[in-house]
Amino acid sequence: MTVLVVGLSHRSAPVHVLERAAVGADEVPKLLEELLRGQHVSEAMLLSTCNRIEVVAVVDAFHGGLADVSAVLARHSGMSLTELTEHVFVHYAGSAVQHLFAVAAGLDSMVVGEAQILGQLRTAYAAADEAGTVGRALHELAQQALRVGKRVHASTGIDAAGASVVSEALADATTQLDGLAGRRAVVVGAGAMGALAAAHLRRAGVAEIVVLNRSADRAERLAENTAAQGTAARAGALDALADELVAADLMVACTGAVGTVVELDPVAGAVARRDGRPLAIVDLGLPRDVDPRVGALPGVSVVDLATLQRRLADGDRGAAVAAAQELVAEEAQAYLAAQRSAEVTPTVTALRRRASEVIDAELLRLDSRLPGLEPKVREEFNRSIRRVVDKLLHTPTVQIKKLAEGPDGDSYAAALRALFELDPQTPNAVAVQRSGDVLASLESRTESHEGQDA
Repeated sequence: MTVLVVGLSHRSAPVHVLERAAVGADEVPKLLEELLRGQHVSEAMLLSTCNRIEVVAVVDAFHGGLADVSAVLARHSGMSLTELTEHVFVHYAGSAVQHLFAVAAGLDSMVVGEAQILGQLRTAYAAADEAGTVGRALHELAQQALRVGKRVHASTGIDAAGASVVSEALADATTQLDGLAGRRAVVVGAGAMGALAAAHLRRAGVAEIVVLNRSADRAERLAENTAAQGTAARAGALDALADELVAADLMVACTGAVGTVVELDPVAGAVARRDGRPLAIVDLGLPRDVDPRVGALPGVSVVDLATLQRRLADGDRGAAVAAAQELVAEEAQAYLAAQRSAEVTPTVTALRRRASEVIDAELLRLDSRLPGLEPKVREEFNRSIRRVVDKLLHTPTVQIKKLAEGPDGDSYAAALRALFELDPQTPNAVAVQRSGDVLASLESRTESHEGQDA
């Protein structure tokens, strides 16, 4: 079994394509169940954020696993496989491990170094675990990815500026409004992104924050927490949006809903009552929370994920990023070496078991030929034969564990099984053979995206 990653992100697809593939939180269990129905998929996890949708799966073959996962993504997004192929990225085996570690470290994020991805990855793992689609392989990989992400953020300074998609979007809004201090803001959505937006707005010195959400309880909690930090805040229902926008300077929409939440008519009605005052709108939804026609209203400026994607495409990748990349590469190599070493251990155990069986058979033969042999002599024979065999096996088994840590480590285990005629079908005696093939339709695209993740 080998790890396969298939997905779309801001690196590989424009926002309008990401919107089609977006997965709502309530859709995750269904998609995970569908993934596990694939003939070649044994474990699966789905990571869905505001700029990526990717499946991390454990598969028994590259071609079959890729076909199974791609079929699910295509059906969910309404795209044909040909259309999906234009935007999808693929990582397999070692490349998949390094990619996931880079994602956890924030190296693959729209805002390089942002720390929110760690929480999103933890949520993705928890959802898969609850759905029963995580086994030993994905559990170990996900936990290690989280540890690597934490280590990168703690030791490289990659997130020293505290940048995130929210902070970058609000930076654009700050420019449009000539500052946020003293402004009135409306936050639509009271989830993790809404809470992060409220925290940034509070630090920016806004005068008041109004939290609107479908769930009144969550809106009340976020408003109370914000007020407790010293910024005036209150909660309301979504149907109060038009009235609240009349007095607001800024609206941040980040609901996580699948479909438009902020329609054109309420905003248009509010704009008509604003006497020409500018209104900045930040839309962080995937798919969009705000009707795209809102941006054409007089005095309204919109910052959305497409805007950020264009602006941040050539972001700074300085010394901290280089250090993070090096650390991720080291961690990936160490993880893969440990995995290869662990895979060869059952083969070594099987070899020693075979040797023990041969010794037992020979001692039984000796007993039948020399039934009158003194017990002390028989015991000495026993110890001597076992010492000889142990000494003969010691160097090869130690060496094969060292060699197994290299890139071609599984070939040494295969050679050992062939030399000693160990049964390749014995459970846990064989490291899974890995396919190095790549589907022709995805080969060049996979290589291209691996280059971007280097």
